[in-house]
Amino acid sequence: MVRNLLFYSAFLSLISGCASFSPTAPAPVHASAVQSAVPPAPSALPTSPGAERAEVLLQALLALGLDYRYGGTSPVTGFDCSGLVAYIYQEAWGIRLPRNAKAQSEAGTPVSLAELQPGDLVFYDTQNRPFSHVGIYLGDGKFVYAPKSGEQVRVGSLKSAYWTQRFNGARRIEPSL
Repeated sequence: MVRNLLFYSAFLSLISGCASFSPTAPAPVHASAVQSAVPPAPSALPTSPGAERAEVLLQALLALGLDYRYGGTSPVTGFDCSGLVAYIYQEAWGIRLPRNAKAQSEAGTPVSLAELQPGDLVFYDTQNRPFSHVGIYLGDGKFVYAPKSGEQVRVGSLKSAYWTQRFNGARRIEPSL
C-alpha cells in the first residue's frame, strides 16, 4: 500500500506538469530535519479516494508508447483499445474484463463525467457505433488509450473537441481487495 501511495503521489505530480521543478541546488539538510523526514508508519499515511487505484494507473502508464495492433492483447504484440483495458485490469487487480469495448461498457457501474475517478473506463463512438472505443481515465481530464494502426498507446484529453463529440459514457470497475 505504501508503494501504491508513493506511486499515486508521483503520478499526480507527473500529470500536473513540472511547474515545481527548479534547477537550483537544494537547501542544506540539518540532522534535525532528517529525523522528521522519516515517513510515518503505514497506518498513519493519508489516503485519498484514488489511492487504491494506483496499480491500474501504473499499468496504464507502463503501456505508453507500445504499438497499436488490431486484436492485440499483450505488450509484446501490441494492443487494440479493449485489449489494452483488459490486460491492464488483469495485471493490476486480477479482474478479467470482456474482450471488446461494447461488452466492457456493460461491466462495473455507470458514472457521469463529473464523477470520474482515476481508473474509470471511458467509452466513445469512433466507428459510427456506440461504445466502439475505450480508454482508462487518469485524472485531470486525461485518459490512456490505444488509437489506431501505425500509432502507439498514448494519453488523450477528454476535453478535446474530437473526444467530447464522441463520448458515450463511463464505467467504474472496483478492485476485489
